[in-house]
Amino acid sequence: MSFFMLLCSVLPLRAQEQAEEPSLDMEEYIFGHISDAYEWHLLTFKGKEVAIPLPCIVFNDGLQVFSSERLAHGAEYNGLRIAGRGEPHEGKIVRVSDGGRPFDISITKNVLGLMADSLILVVLILLCARWYRRHDALKEAPRGIAGLFEPLIVMIEQDVIKDAVGPEYRKYSPYLLTAFFFILINNLMGIVPFFPGGANITGNIAVTLVLALFTFAMVNIFGNKHYWKDILWPDVPIFLKAIPIMPIIEIVGMFTKPFSLMIRLFANMLAGHIMLLSTIALVFLTARMGPVLNGSLSFVSVLFGIFLDCLELLVAFIQAYVFTMLSSVFIGLAHQQPETH
Repeated sequence: MSFFMLLCSVLPLRAQEQAEEPSLDMEEYIFGHISDAYEWHLLTFKGKEVAIPLPCIVFNDGLQVFSSERLAHGAEYNGLRIAGRGEPHEGKIVRVSDGGRPFDISITKNVLGLMADSLILVVLILLCARWYRRHDALKEAPRGIAGLFEPLIVMIEQDVIKDAVGPEYRKYSPYLLTAFFFILINNLMGIVPFFPGGANITGNIAVTLVLALFTFAMVNIFGNKHYWKDILWPDVPIFLKAIPIMPIIEIVGMFTKPFSLMIRLFANMLAGHIMLLSTIALVFLTARMGPVLNGSLSFVSVLFGIFLDCLELLVAFIQAYVFTMLSSVFIGLAHQQPETH
């Protein structure tokens, strides 16, 4: 379903004007959908773009708050503009005078999408908690939202967090469960092609960086003495510690673990969006190749798009699961006890 809705929202379907329209710019088409923006593009209707302008909040000779509509189509406002294609800071607000960037805390598409997805998650959790406040779970099986969330929570906590972290797993369950559902909701909403879905949240490296930093803090702030001993003074021959080869390798490993978390989630979700958009583009790229070729490739594109939609649903869950599992493993490694002989 989301494939067809996205297909209808990407380009205007006007067969009588196809011959006059320029060829599809794949770079602008793909990166225009997966990159951040100061407006929320909804659709193109009769050659006109329909978008929701978002608030721009910048510090440039004082605080300036205005609608992104003032900077649309290359316009300038109060000495500011949006950098064009191929320019430094492409797609970002820059000063007209020198091309430099002001301090920018605007509510962009990704920021608004992050707020909306977080609100959805909070509402779902509160509805789940509301059911448990009003019912005795020992006498009645959970229903509705609670019935959906309980199996997921039990599975993640008992089969992932408890096994990986160890006896102190309850201390870290709130963070790890929050990370799992936060990533899952954002992944699923990224597949929805209409507002407030479609924002590329987990395909934005800034978001995955923050998530990885939270895990990094959990591992290294709450790691026990044995964890730090293995890093700074590992149990290896003395010459490997005196040079020091092993401590350097262990310290580098402290940073490569969250780095792998960041890249894995970012790359997988970004690749999924690009693959789906590329599949849709086949319909329009073959529009001038005749009805037979265009019709056959469009049919293949639709079938493959449906397959990718289903695959993205699976990937959305798998990536949330993998991030939570690896975070649990890293936290568990920081709480291992020394072996007793």
